[in-house]
Amino acid sequence: MNKSFTIHDLPKEERPRERLVKFGEQALSAQELLQVILGRGVAGESVVVTAQKLLSQFGSLQKLAEASIDELSLIKGIGPAKATQLKVVFEIGRRISSQTSPYKRKELSETKKVYKLIKSKLKDYHKEHFYMIALNSGNHSITEVSIGSLDSSIVHPREVFEEAIKNKAASVIFVHNHPSGDTDPSEDDLIITKRLVEAGKILGIEVNDHIIITKTGFFSFKKKGLI
Repeated sequence: MNKSFTIHDLPKEERPRERLVKFGEQALSAQELLQVILGRGVAGESVVVTAQKLLSQFGSLQKLAEASIDELSLIKGIGPAKATQLKVVFEIGRRISSQTSPYKRKELSETKKVYKLIKSKLKDYHKEHFYMIALNSGNHSITEVSIGSLDSSIVHPREVFEEAIKNKAASVIFVHNHPSGDTDPSEDDLIITKRLVEAGKILGIEVNDHIIITKTGFFSFKKKGLI
């Protein structure tokens, strides 16, 4: 049986970690980045092969990031520990991305600006993700509140407004996606929005809008006169 090619077969200066230190993370290919995250392979298979198999199986880093722990664990060389390690890395990147915006607070009063800001984060999800954008006098923060079909047990005013209070927000915008592609609000969407608006009034935090996003469009509660 031929010996599996390993990172140690490369000259030291061509190994991913050494190249990252010398040239920066941008210089590494997707496969090399995965090699650094995984660290090592398993008996009979190097981390080089494992990283290559991950990309081949899922097709892209985006699809790999969306894979479940069970799906990742089906790949030889990826047990539960490495699967959770990958999920954590992708989640950190997603959270950083969700809190970075080119728009100022004033511009986020426009529904289309909010849609452009957050559609790339939500449009490809297969479950409903509920976000809150907290607006204060100088900036804004974006927080993911829940994952799953919206209902009162998942989206509770206490958790929703926690981040807004921390950020001394004067107002908030709620955003969630409909994987079905239907922009119209469900009965649960209407009920939850009403509860959140009422809770905001008690706390002195105005609910500017609640926006439902799909791959092709959006629905604004404010524009429809529902807020």
